[in-house]
Amino acid sequence: MTTPEADQSQAPRPEERLERAVRAAEQALIDYEIAVETFRVEVENFSRLHDQKLGPMYTRLEELDARIAEAKAARTSDPEDIRLAEEARARVMPIPGVEELLNGWMDGYGLFPEASAMLTDQAVRPPERVRPSEEARKLYRELARKAHPDLAQEDDERTRREEFITRVNAAYARGDEALLRELAEEWAAGPAPAEPGPSRSEELYARLEWLAQRKELLTLIARELEDTAIAAMLRLAPDDPDALLDEIAEKLLADVAEREAELAGLLGQE
Repeated sequence: MTTPEADQSQAPRPEERLERAVRAAEQALIDYEIAVETFRVEVENFSRLHDQKLGPMYTRLEELDARIAEAKAARTSDPEDIRLAEEARARVMPIPGVEELLNGWMDGYGLFPEASAMLTDQAVRPPERVRPSEEARKLYRELARKAHPDLAQEDDERTRREEFITRVNAAYARGDEALLRELAEEWAAGPAPAEPGPSRSEELYARLEWLAQRKELLTLIARELEDTAIAAMLRLAPDDPDALLDEIAEKLLADVAEREAELAGLLGQE
């Protein structure tokens, strides 16, 4: 017969139950990620096959629609027919590459200052020259000597010094004497004391929260994939999607033949 004390000693600790929950959630998330990634690859592969097999037919249909509209407009000279023909041709015309259009006008953060100034009818002004005061130069030299990264003996300390010197250089480049004083005081005070780390239970709860957030993100990705037209086509023929493409191709070929006959009739009547 076991005593209450023995039962308590055999009962799992709260951390152990949390650890088991985390391991189970991690495995479930891995399985879910595999399922979502598998579905994504299937959708992308089918989309690629769809574009390769049917893309030229859709392009041919758009070209024929444009030529039919142009032929009708040439026959009638009706303003509405002309407008429809222009719209149909515009859908077929290639769009110039954005990079070519904006070459030299954009950077990774938007318009270059020179381009922005010209578009707003402002003068393109050269960058202002900053002459730091003597006190700013003195503060900068002192900070550079004290906080130089080469004085560090550990990687963490080197990183801290590099980040600090970056801020010092930026303040000096602007001639910001007040900020340099603040940085000097900050360096003199030394690094902030390390905060106590989380307990094991806090780490496990944080891990469970991250796993839940990751699952929510994967759910959104899966939902977006399921809402695509390609995924809808896959659901129509999950066992043989190639046969579905063949069926659509036959329909498109019939549409192309019909449009070609219509165009030939219009051109023959001119």
